[in-house]
Amino acid sequence: MERSIRLATPADAAQCAAVYAPHVRDSAVSFEIDVPTAGDFAARIERTTEHFPWLVCVTGEEVLGYAYAGRHQERAAFQWSVNVSVYVHAGRQRHGIGRALYVSLFSCLRLLGYHNAYAAIALPNPASVGLHEAMGFRHVGTFEHVGYKLGRWHAVGWWGLDLQPPSTSTPTPPVPLTEAVTSPAWHEALATGERLLR
Repeated sequence: MERSIRLATPADAAQCAAVYAPHVRDSAVSFEIDVPTAGDFAARIERTTEHFPWLVCVTGEEVLGYAYAGRHQERAAFQWSVNVSVYVHAGRQRHGIGRALYVSLFSCLRLLGYHNAYAAIALPNPASVGLHEAMGFRHVGTFEHVGYKLGRWHAVGWWGLDLQPPSTSTPTPPVPLTEAVTSPAWHEALATGERLLR
């Protein structure tokens, strides 16, 4: 069945929560301790998509994975930077879904006017590091012993990606998501990742 990438809605919450749950329950990939409910995820999707893209890769009604962006820091000078994450269903990994989601997400972020994307990775996690570096991220620093989970301390590495070159003049504030999603350019941005799934 054909796979596609679209903006998430709260109706996707239960499946997104199921994709995420093993990372909370069984590993230190996520530093959350309690597995979020579908209701928690519905609220997260609603809150995120007020300002930032949250994308799902689907085949029919099945969510294969998701990727989203969020605020990097609160203060105004950080407004052109975002944090990003991607999660793929355990049974669907190594089929290019994470890469396709990121390609679409980064195209959407460029359309909105963002300049920098950052990803935090609990270490060791060679699969995630490999994906991010293959996408062009570079390692920018590591916080040692920053989180305690599953009986031991964990480091978190940060990777950064230039979504577009730094502006030589004062950059225009990012475009509201609600404006962008109605434009033909939005559909083309989503299609950049979808093409990798064909």
